[in-house]
Amino acid sequence: MLYNQILVRFGDLTLKGKNQKDFLRRLYELVATKMQGLPITIENTYDRIYLHLNECNVEEVVKRLNYVSGISSYSLVVKCSNDLQTIKTTALELMKEIASKDTTFKVETKRANKNYPLHSMEVTKQVAGYVLANHSCLHVDVHHPEITLHIELKGNSCYLYNKEIRAMGGYPVGVAGKGLLMLSGGIDSPVAGYLAMKQGVEIECIHFESTPLTSIESAQKVVDLVKIMARYAPKNKINLHMVPFKELHMALLDFVPESYNITIMRRMMYRIANGLAKKKDCLCIINGESVGQVASQTLKSMNTINSVTNFPILRPLCTYDKQDIIALSRKMECYETSIKPFEDCCTVYVPKAPATAPRVEKCEIFEKAFDFEKMVEEAIVNTNSITISMDSDLDLSMLGLEVREVIAELKK
Repeated sequence: MLYNQILVRFGDLTLKGKNQKDFLRRLYELVATKMQGLPITIENTYDRIYLHLNECNVEEVVKRLNYVSGISSYSLVVKCSNDLQTIKTTALELMKEIASKDTTFKVETKRANKNYPLHSMEVTKQVAGYVLANHSCLHVDVHHPEITLHIELKGNSCYLYNKEIRAMGGYPVGVAGKGLLMLSGGIDSPVAGYLAMKQGVEIECIHFESTPLTSIESAQKVVDLVKIMARYAPKNKINLHMVPFKELHMALLDFVPESYNITIMRRMMYRIANGLAKKKDCLCIINGESVGQVASQTLKSMNTINSVTNFPILRPLCTYDKQDIIALSRKMECYETSIKPFEDCCTVYVPKAPATAPRVEKCEIFEKAFDFEKMVEEAIVNTNSITISMDSDLDLSMLGLEVREVIAELKK
């Protein structure tokens, strides 16, 4: 391939005011982290990042770039000197590489270097004429070309490219603070975590495990999902907090009417998440709820469940259709893991007729039937935390123990 650099654009970061430097510094650090181990050179400027490929595998660099939030778009470019003849010959070489028979094209020039002796339109005309004269399969179409050859003149250099590839967008993960993601193991919550990271929120994950009421494979799913999500994290690592939920789970089954079981289960989860978020200096709680998708996600249900916490609750998926969520899950490469048939505590005992308009007063009456406050506090205290990296090989199912025992062993 002729390409020798990748040009990275910032997008919304350029709209920032006095804090723009902080956002850019975080983005520079994020790109450097993702590119570790590759023989490339990174050149940071105030409005662009240039990745000098040094004959590195382009596909691997692009793959890693797609894990970086805060990048608007990028292009594979050929860098050459700003000598007009060099630009012409480089443009011809590039078009010979990317254009097939009977291809329409046009040339567009941007001249950031205003001292360049030719205006943008003059460069465009000369380069287009030279390419057309020396490439028999090309035809000019300035309105609907199949290929647009972009030329950017900056300083003493020229950058040529033919595609602007959309990147993750948003803001560098971490600039907005930290949030606690309620991770179930299904399709929705990993996508919610991805969208939160895309907007600059660094995440830690909380999972409510009920082994042996639920299988250890269910907990393994969560570990595997966090491993995938860690690709987008600042240091390729995410803290996962495994909450021992079995005792509370059994108490709910014993003391709460079936129709209110899920509602009160969610209220307990929010209480625990609230306590853990405070301990971990998180600024919000994030989950994968989408309005009306299931009984616990009607607005009345959400209002009743939310009443146990005053923490901000972020629901990135609240207006998404299921097919849109699945498309994002596939893009993240989480989908095949999420659909593995291992049930978590929210799905293993689903009521036949769950309340869709539960009332806070009724929840409070049912909750008085057992000492839930003590159980909530014990669950917080006994939560086991582990750090999952994108290269983690942790396999809970091979150890044949309850999750809390596995993690305790790992910490020895």
